[in-house]
Amino acid sequence: MNMHVNLQHTPAERALLEAFDARIGNLPGDGLIAAKRREGIEVVKAGLPTRHVEAWHYTDLRRLLSAVPAEHGSGAQPLAPLLSGSNVLTVENGEAAGSTDIPHVAVSRLSAKLDEGQGYEQITQADAADVIGALNTAFASDGFVIAVADGAQLAAPVELQNIHGGGQVHARFAVSVGAGSRAQFIERQAGNSKALSSSLSTLHVGDDSEVMWLIVQEQTADSTHLAQFRAKLGRNAKLTLFVMNAGGKLVRQEVRVDAAGSGSDFQLRGVNLLAGDNHTDVTMVLDHSAPNTGSREVIRNVVTDRAHGVFQGRINVHQIAQKTDAKMACNTLLLSDDADFSAKPELEIFADDVACGHGATVTDINQQHLFYLMARGIDEKTARGLLVKAFLAEVIEELEDEAVIEALEAKLDAWFVQHG
Repeated sequence: MNMHVNLQHTPAERALLEAFDARIGNLPGDGLIAAKRREGIEVVKAGLPTRHVEAWHYTDLRRLLSAVPAEHGSGAQPLAPLLSGSNVLTVENGEAAGSTDIPHVAVSRLSAKLDEGQGYEQITQADAADVIGALNTAFASDGFVIAVADGAQLAAPVELQNIHGGGQVHARFAVSVGAGSRAQFIERQAGNSKALSSSLSTLHVGDDSEVMWLIVQEQTADSTHLAQFRAKLGRNAKLTLFVMNAGGKLVRQEVRVDAAGSGSDFQLRGVNLLAGDNHTDVTMVLDHSAPNTGSREVIRNVVTDRAHGVFQGRINVHQIAQKTDAKMACNTLLLSDDADFSAKPELEIFADDVACGHGATVTDINQQHLFYLMARGIDEKTARGLLVKAFLAEVIEELEDEAVIEALEAKLDAWFVQHG
């Protein structure tokens, strides 16, 4: 005899369902858009993922997401641009603002697109198992749709800010870069009060184009941040993605990339700064689905106090993707007996002419290096800070842009002042 057992929703799940019922009539778009939003909330109704779901094994969202703010916050504090001269587009407490006049770039508010019955493809989840995409699809209130013209060489970065004063904030950025273009995007995720923040960014890199995309996440120590970055690369396209997590209580940053064009190249560099009782999970799925593609992923983590970190990296090399060259590494400094880090690198290869590899290390500060510095008159705390910063700065300096390197190292220094 089969028995049907009704799911007992957690307080967080109930809060999300109630918030959706209260908001659905006020969210932009209707018709098919509203139907897609209802499909998204069905994922919550079915229960948030637990450790029994393989992709969420190290981040039991149903258990870890203990509370959800009901309303939008207020009083968001605008951020100074990470790089001077950037064109800044802001989503403030879930509402897009700021000048959209950028040379060679078409910019539209997502809410306006949806209200006009356009942008339907920008408000969907990737697949039925895409929990963050489903949650963002259900609630996303605004964002930007951005198109860089073919052959454009953007003189200044475009900075996308998702900022809030607490509560629930859900934003989406959809970017396409035309063929033969060069562009730099900076994504900032920050707030000044407890929040549940979700953000989803999609990027299409056209043939023979080159894009650098920086993600800097600095949520408050009591906030939950659920984010996803999706990208598809055209022929001979190059994407460099840099991710820095330096805040939040519960953080899940997903990266989904398809190297779909022959000769395309994907570079991922990441720095995770984990302290207190922070839980940060970076999960990447990379598909090499064309021949002669390449990728390198290097993640560096510093974990102290009672923090817990996760890196899951999966590279899928499809049968057509001959001559793939892919390498992945995750390196962690574990600075506390109460901290821990889980690493799960994976390769699934169906092509027979490839060069692929992965590795992971977890260690403490090298005592010989520490002794060397202290023997030259440097106190232990300063010496440890220098070694930790050198460990992280190595991947930052690979970006080869002096202004970017200086800005990111300033973020490192600020974090060390607070947690060193």
